Amino acid sequence: MPKANETILEIDLTALKHNYEHLRSKLQPNTKFLAVVKAFSYGNDSVPIAQHLEKCGTDYFAVAYTSEGEELRNAGIKKPILVLHPQKINLETIINRCLEPSIYSQKTLLEFIETAKRKNQTNYPIHLKFNTGLNRLGFDKQDLPFITETLSGTTAVKVVSCFSHLAASEDLTEDAFTKSQIALFKDITSNLIPKLGYTPILHQCNTSGILNYPQAHFDMVRSGIGIYGFANDPKYQPDLIPIASLKTVISQIHELQPGDSLGYNRGLITNKVMRTATLPIGHADGLTRIYGKGKGFVFINNQKAYIVGNVCMDMVMVDVTHIDCEEGDEVIVFDKIHTAEALAEAAETISYELITDLSKRIKRVFLI
Repeated sequence: MPKANETILEIDLTALKHNYEHLRSKLQPNTKFLAVVKAFSYGNDSVPIAQHLEKCGTDYFAVAYTSEGEELRNAGIKKPILVLHPQKINLETIINRCLEPSIYSQKTLLEFIETAKRKNQTNYPIHLKFNTGLNRLGFDKQDLPFITETLSGTTAVKVVSCFSHLAASEDLTEDAFTKSQIALFKDITSNLIPKLGYTPILHQCNTSGILNYPQAHFDMVRSGIGIYGFANDPKYQPDLIPIASLKTVISQIHELQPGDSLGYNRGLITNKVMRTATLPIGHADGLTRIYGKGKGFVFINNQKAYIVGNVCMDMVMVDVTHIDCEEGDEVIVFDKIHTAEALAEAAETISYELITDLSKRIKRVFLI
C-alpha cells in the first residue's frame, strides 16, 4: 500500500469483517450479534463501519447517544439501533428516527411511556437495563414490581430486550464476581418474563464475555472493542486483527547540542548530541500529553522512536538519534504489528482511550 504523506488513519474493512466473523463463530447459530458503534465507532468513523457491518449481517447496533443514532439513520442504516444512554430531551427524536431506548430507571420508564403516548405509539420497542454489579446504570431487582405494574397499564411500549453489563469479564481473577452477575441477571429475568407474558431478547456479554463466558451468551451478545481488533487478553489476540493504522510523516529534523531545550516549557534539556524529528500530530489529534517525555513512541523505518519533551497541540518531537531517516519518511504511530494497545500500556492507559480520542480532523482512509 502507498506510504503516508500526511497524518492518516487507515481502516481495514477486511479485518473488520474477519473480527466480526470470528466472534460470531463463537456463538450458537440463533444467537444474535449486536455491534457497538458508539464514539465514532471507537474512533474509526461510525457510518462506513456500520454500513460494512450491516452488509456482514450484524443483527443490531448500539450507540451511546441519540445523535449518534441519528447519524446512522441519515446514512441509510436500516438495522435496529439501541441508544444506551438516552436523555429526556431526545426522547421524541428517538421515536421520530426509529431508535430504541435503553430504559434504566423508574424515571426514564415513565418519561418514555409519556412520550410514546403523546406520539400515539403502540408497542414501541424499549430495552430494560438491569444493574447486576457495575453500579452505573440500570434497574435493581427490587424495581421489578414497579416495572411490571407500569408496563401492564400501557400499550404504548413493549420490551424488546432485557440486558445487563459485565464489570470485569476480561479479568478471570474476578470470575466469582462475574458469575454472580450472570446468576443475578438470570434471577431477575426469570422473575420478570412470566409477568410480561412474552420473552424478550436477553443479553449480557460484551467482547470478553463472548470469549470467556459462553454460558452467558443468552439470545444476543454485544461487541465493541473486539470487532475493532482488540481481545483484552493476550491468549485471544492472535485471532483478532486491529483494523486501524495511524500513520504520519517526518516534517523536519533537528540536530540538538548538549544543553539545548526542546518544545514548550523546555520539556527536554539535552545532555548529549541528539537528533529529533518533528511530526504533524499532537494532542488535538488524540495523541495526548500523557505520551510525552519518553512514555510514548512511534516507529520509523521499523525502529522505535520515543516522544521527547511535551506533546504539542499539533506536533510531537521524537528521538531519531539512532535511526537512519529523513524528512518525508513515513511514521507508524500504531498498526497491526505495533499496536495501539502497546502504546497505550506504555502510558498506563488502555487502547479504548487512545483510539476513541482520535480527532475527526485526521483523514480516514478505508481499505477493502
